[in-house]
Amino acid sequence: MKRLLALALVPFALAAVLGVLLLHPFGQERSTGADLGLGQHPVRGEVVAAQAGPCTSGATGPAADDCVELRIRMTDGPRPGETIEQVMPTGPSTPEFGVGDRIVLSYAGANPERASSYQVVDFQREMPLLVLGLVFAAAVLVLGRWQGLAALVALGITFLLIVVFVLPSILAGRDPLLVAVVGAGLIMFVVLYTTHGFSARTSTAVLGTLLSLSLIGLLSALFSAATRLTGLDENTTNLIGTLGTEIDARGLLLAGIVIGALGVLDDVTVTQTSAVWELRRANPTLPFGRLYAAGLQIGRDHVASAVNTLVLAYAGTALPLLLAYSLSGRSFAEIVSSQAVAQEVVRTLVGSIGLIAAVPITTAIAAAVAVREAPPTTDGTGSGGTVAERVARGAKRGAAMPVLRRASEISSAEAGTRGRG
Repeated sequence: MKRLLALALVPFALAAVLGVLLLHPFGQERSTGADLGLGQHPVRGEVVAAQAGPCTSGATGPAADDCVELRIRMTDGPRPGETIEQVMPTGPSTPEFGVGDRIVLSYAGANPERASSYQVVDFQREMPLLVLGLVFAAAVLVLGRWQGLAALVALGITFLLIVVFVLPSILAGRDPLLVAVVGAGLIMFVVLYTTHGFSARTSTAVLGTLLSLSLIGLLSALFSAATRLTGLDENTTNLIGTLGTEIDARGLLLAGIVIGALGVLDDVTVTQTSAVWELRRANPTLPFGRLYAAGLQIGRDHVASAVNTLVLAYAGTALPLLLAYSLSGRSFAEIVSSQAVAQEVVRTLVGSIGLIAAVPITTAIAAAVAVREAPPTTDGTGSGGTVAERVARGAKRGAAMPVLRRASEISSAEAGTRGRG
């Protein structure tokens, strides 16, 4: 079975590596923000004073306090340590500023002595995000231990592949869907084997993920064409206008569906595979049919919650858009069939169909492989499992050995005592 799994997966792994080599823009110069006319440079600063005031000097009357006057001390940029003044209108979309707020200014590269060359654009968030990331890493390590550490390493590799391969390849004009398929395939192989170790169990999860992801890619391409989705939402239109080059907007939409679905798919496939293996360990006499039926029953409960999670995740992302449409006075059918909402509907339903299909597909593969493997012992001393599980079993056996030696010594002493008696 291991040979069959290898024969099924090795060609896809080689294809993913070859796809990276062919699609990555090696040696191609990448356009920067300055090349595209985005000559804005971030400058960090701190608010030292904030008070209500007029938007223009000398204004009087009810509109005299419609703006907030900020005094900002810049900590870097062309004038570090110096203070400039900024006037910002107050309104529902304007954030509140207070003394001590750390903010980010946008510097256009003009005369650095003029306050008009700067504009307040955002807050500094590095430290809270760093603290949150450390809390997340600590939680993963406390619960997952060595396997949690492997999961963090896999997460870093995923981020690296997206930044180093997926984004540059799409910006270089490569087919977004092809780039997403190759990138998702490589991420799938690296992440699953790094996190769960090289075993038949992991290979089964990889194969189930691969087949389900292929189904999602096929359905997303079919229904995006059937619903005539263009992918030209506001963000994509602005990106194409900024780059000045042709990017397949529909392909970009499909790429997002594929990459987004992968994050939920590997959870389902790994869970199903582990469930089948644990059922096999609990009862090594289970035949394929009963093992598949028991694993499928677990999968039904899992997929019901997973689909709901996926729908709520997409609804939460599009919540401002849904609120805006709910106030437009349009009917439900008109709202759902609009470009912005329809692409989220396709994304959600196609991803949910892939999740549903992943359960029987992965369970069937896992049951077929598990019944042909040597059943693991109930005390966990079998040959299978991840690296972390094998280390734990070795430690358990090592800790038990001195106890066994002491027991034998006690028995010998007792035998000698009986002999003397």
